[in-house]
Amino acid sequence: MLARGLEFAPDFFVVDGGEGGSGAAPQALADHVGLSIDEALPRVADALVAAGLKPRIRLVASGKLVTSARAAWALCCGADFVNTARGFMFALGCIQALRCHTNTCPTGVTTHNPRLQRGLVVEEKYLRVAGYATNMNREIDMIAHSCGARHARELERRHVRLVQPTGGTVALDVLHPVPARAPGGTA
Repeated sequence: MLARGLEFAPDFFVVDGGEGGSGAAPQALADHVGLSIDEALPRVADALVAAGLKPRIRLVASGKLVTSARAAWALCCGADFVNTARGFMFALGCIQALRCHTNTCPTGVTTHNPRLQRGLVVEEKYLRVAGYATNMNREIDMIAHSCGARHARELERRHVRLVQPTGGTVALDVLHPVPARAPGGTA
């Protein structure tokens, strides 16, 4: 991207943690391959800032970001957006049967089997899905306001303190300092 020019850069990157996904990933990959979103997201955000690409490339965070607190954390780390398939699957009624890849999902969420699909009653579930999305956004804004930000887009690493195994806390911007911007970059 740097060699060819910013016009050849992608519009966005999606960073997903190696936490196992929907249950469809092979167990060996889910358990032993990939970085957690906690490590991967700040690394990618930092690389974009350091290369001066952050203004051009939007960063999308994914990977078990089901709660408003985790989504707010991702925004603090440098994500522009947050994906959460898992949260919406829970709202639909997913029970984590870990059969997503077998076409035998007992709740009807991840199957093409018409008999099993009867468990997914759209006329009932859409309200739960809409409620999840509405409440997630409302809570993220509440977290931002409690940090003194007017909007969630203003969240930064300085707004987060992480509890350590000792019980003490450390600031996220101390654990993951924001790198210097690339010369001439507008990040």
